[in-house]
Amino acid sequence: MLKVDQYSYIRTAHRVYGKKIKPIAIETGHSKNTVKKVLRGEYSGYKARVQQPYPVLGPYLKIIDKWLEDDKQRPKKQRHTAVRVYNRLKDEHDFQGAESSVRRYVRETKLRLGVSCSQVFIPCDPQAGVEAEVDWGRCHAILGGEQTVLKVFCMRSKYSAKHFVRCYPCERQQALFDGHIQAFSFFGGVFPVLIYDNLTTAVQKVLRGKKRVLQESYDKFRGYYNFTPRFCNRGQGHEKGGVEGLVGYARRNYMVPVPEAETLEALNEKLLQDCLSYGNHRVAGREQAVSELYEAEKHHLIALPDVGFSNLETCCGKVDKYSTVIIDKNRYSVPTVYAYFKVNVVVYVNRVEIFYGNKKIASHLRLYSNNKWSLEPAHYLELIQQRPQAFDSARPIRQWRKSWPICLERLLDRFCQKQGNTKGIKEFISVLMLYKDHAGANIQSAVEQALSANVSSSQAVEHILKKSADDHDASFAPLNNWQSLPPADVSIYDQIGGGL
Repeated sequence: MLKVDQYSYIRTAHRVYGKKIKPIAIETGHSKNTVKKVLRGEYSGYKARVQQPYPVLGPYLKIIDKWLEDDKQRPKKQRHTAVRVYNRLKDEHDFQGAESSVRRYVRETKLRLGVSCSQVFIPCDPQAGVEAEVDWGRCHAILGGEQTVLKVFCMRSKYSAKHFVRCYPCERQQALFDGHIQAFSFFGGVFPVLIYDNLTTAVQKVLRGKKRVLQESYDKFRGYYNFTPRFCNRGQGHEKGGVEGLVGYARRNYMVPVPEAETLEALNEKLLQDCLSYGNHRVAGREQAVSELYEAEKHHLIALPDVGFSNLETCCGKVDKYSTVIIDKNRYSVPTVYAYFKVNVVVYVNRVEIFYGNKKIASHLRLYSNNKWSLEPAHYLELIQQRPQAFDSARPIRQWRKSWPICLERLLDRFCQKQGNTKGIKEFISVLMLYKDHAGANIQSAVEQALSANVSSSQAVEHILKKSADDHDASFAPLNNWQSLPPADVSIYDQIGGGL
């Protein structure tokens, strides 16, 4: 690059001392054109060559642009960070470039797209094994093919940063208690102090200063595990900044892209593995990994009680004319023989069990909306068989029909063609009743064999099913271990016929 002193020397040599352009060019090592530009006063130095801004990242720019563009349709708290983009490029596209280039491009692109979202974290200097922070977050997931909004329970050690994350359908008190129970099991003990917002499932009333009136059931739960709660001042969420950061971290790293799972249990199992893997993480400014720091504090935790907290609710109900029991504005079915009877109900965080006396008559996954129906088709099959005209409109059948194998539809059509609609439906319901005692895969196989054999009765399907089970269970003793029989005594034959 042409320096200022060279610029001055060229102009002075020519204008003051009359030197020609060529000797000046040879002397300074610049081209004659450069010397001419300096003499015209039009050129003050070399301009930097325009280079490709991201030579290594170039092939991946469209991929990054698509991820960030798609983020505009995603929840704000579940969008790609530069670190997440970098990790995905390494894992999914074998990217070999530097993280700094990715950071710079993501920062510029987010600014251009208007999807930038930054957070500030508060540093802490806590004691080992004393405090943990608790908070709820919100996320989106796809469960069973459906977009679902979930609540995320988070507990984080202030000292080691070891954390536990679990999803629930709601933030009700029962879910709060279950989150604690699962977290205590994960940590192997109870932190003496837990820090919260003023969540209504724990705090009945906020008084002046630090005083709080606790919910009676929460106070009982707290006393069972012997920890001390500490609640933040109103509007001062930064007082538990570590877990606030964890909520964001979990969404960005555990839930980007938006997770897909068949069930909530499967999603939580995946989150558990993510939490365990975090033990290898090294927090900025720490010399040790999270798991190493936790080893230093786990001995300070309060021991778990011998018997876990009984996190269930009980109530009584009456079975209505639809053979359902209403619990929290949702309906759960029982066998129709119990219609109009009084029953006892045990409500867990994830399931509902219904008892008549000491006999459990129904079990359902718990519903968390209003006016939902959980109907077990087996509870209604005998009644529908008595009233086959209601088959097509029966809600339990309509719900089940969405997921049963196509071979059942073919079998239903065959029964109705051979025997007429009424008798055909009755025969078909007899096949559906087999689900009570046999695996669905075995029934499907038997139905397919029946269709191939062109049979048109439920007895034939049941026969095929039982024969397949018998063939599968058949076993034979090996012949090589059998004892040899003694040789036959043929001397008796000499006496037959008078000794002939």
